[in-house]
Amino acid sequence: MLLNLFFLFSSPMSMLTSFIAVIRTVSVVTGLIIIVDCVALMLVGKINFGTVLPFLIGVVFVAHGIWWHAIRRFITRQRGLSRIWYALWITFGLWLMSFGVFIGSLQQQIKLSQQPLPEVAAIIILGSGTVDGKPTPTLASRLDAAVPIIEAQPNAIVITSGGVGFGRSRSEANIMATYLSEAHSIAFDRIVQEGKSTSTEENLSLSQALLAAQGVSITEPITIVTSDFHTVRAASIARHQGYTQPMTVASMTPLSIRYNAWFREYFAFVSGWLLGEY
Repeated sequence: MLLNLFFLFSSPMSMLTSFIAVIRTVSVVTGLIIIVDCVALMLVGKINFGTVLPFLIGVVFVAHGIWWHAIRRFITRQRGLSRIWYALWITFGLWLMSFGVFIGSLQQQIKLSQQPLPEVAAIIILGSGTVDGKPTPTLASRLDAAVPIIEAQPNAIVITSGGVGFGRSRSEANIMATYLSEAHSIAFDRIVQEGKSTSTEENLSLSQALLAAQGVSITEPITIVTSDFHTVRAASIARHQGYTQPMTVASMTPLSIRYNAWFREYFAFVSGWLLGEY
């Protein structure tokens, strides 16, 4: 009896059936986790590319897990559609591998950003949005992460970088400088404000003139403070622009939105590569 069961479950067909069952279960569970996470974020107003696309992927996962055999039968009846179906899954697999490489690089960059810093010539804090004249939680986290470095390196030039948003009267750089002064007692006149940029590329390119005016060359060690998910792209843009010793410092993204932010950053990184930012 036991021998018969062994041969039953060890047969190729049985193994394939068991494998498909596992894949279906993993698809449903993974899809539900993605859907719940995205819906929770969308309910608090975070309706963007980084929530809508994963939500749709989650729906596809759940649908394939529940109706796998029905979908498979339908696809096999349509010869042209079958080829497209397989091609899409192969493309998805390749994308998943590239996403894994990106996450690995990001984790490595975050670890590097946590190492003790040498003496630097300047500290550039990249903007990340304001609400009602105050930094968003993500931007406040960046500013808070910059404070220990500012205090430990009194000779470093401090630059807050961020322009004037649509319908706003104050630049993000000014709001950032005010926050550092009021919340952390950093001398306001020590902070140089770059208040025209609207992107990471402009943050770093427009800061170059301010650094030069302060007698700092972009070949000197310069710290760039940004969010953990943004470190790879910021460092890549900086090196492309001629910063020869950029060192990123990462502020940690809250766990509730961390992986969603990493997902969105992957596409932002690919977009930057296609636009020639690095």
